[in-house]
Order: sequence, then structure tokens, then C-alpha cells
Amino acid sequence: MGNTYSQVYIQTVFAVKYRNAVIDLSWKKDLIKVISNLINETGCKTLIVNGVEDHLHCFFVLKPSLSISDLMQGVKAKSSKWINENHLTPERFEWQRGFGAFSYSKSHTDAVYHYIANQEMHHKKESFKEEYTKLLDAFEVDYDERYLFEDLM
Repeated sequence: MGNTYSQVYIQTVFAVKYRNAVIDLSWKKDLIKVISNLINETGCKTLIVNGVEDHLHCFFVLKPSLSISDLMQGVKAKSSKWINENHLTPERFEWQRGFGAFSYSKSHTDAVYHYIANQEMHHKKESFKEEYTKLLDAFEVDYDERYLFEDLM
């Protein structure tokens, strides 16, 4: 698409299935590199990826010809495949279905970057569920709490 110019800043948030705390510090940095590379391979620009044991945040500049859904579907599928092929978890690894996506203006990028960089510290005070519902509420996203998270049966 010649003569197409954009600067769309997106933060996505997604959880490990059942919010299991299985992302281990011993391989978390490698997972972050894998996800960053998967985002960049699409022509998007990764700004930061980080998270804790049960979820991750990705902050990137979206390429205008891609949908967020297609991007996240590929990132989640390929990163879970990488985790499983490397036998990094005792059981088969899966991401929870879906994700949250939030857009930001250029003036907010530093704050979002630092927020994601400090996830470990942030989650000493607040659970993922609290954080996620606060984001949904702040962005006025309608949601049904019954379907927000998959739980073990």
C-alpha cells in the first residue's frame, strides 16, 4: 500500500489458559524475544513485551494492513508451539482464548512502556484479574464477567 502512513500504538494483554502461573523466569526472556520477533516479522514494530507468570503484555506499532486479531492469533499460536516444542512446561501449554487490545496516543507511549516494563513490581500489589478489569473499565469496553476468564471445570 504505497502512500499509506500510520502510527497506531496498541497494547495487547493475554493470559495463560486457566491463568496458570507457568511462565518461568528461566525461559521468560526467551519467550519475550520469540514474541517480539513474531510481531516484528509481520511488519509491526515491537516496543516492549513483558509480563509475569500467568500473562503477558505486548506494546507495538500496528502495521496498517494487518488486523490485531490476525496478528495475535499468529503470535499466540506460534509462541505456544515454541513453548511446547521446547518442553518448557510439564503439561501442554496453551494461551487462553482471546485477548485485550487497547490503543494509545503518542503522548502516552512512555507511560505505557514503563507500566509494562514494571509488571513484576505492579503485580505484587494487584492480581491479573484486577488489572485486566481495570483496563477494560478505563477503556469503557463492555464485557460479561462470566466469560472473561476460562476456569478449570
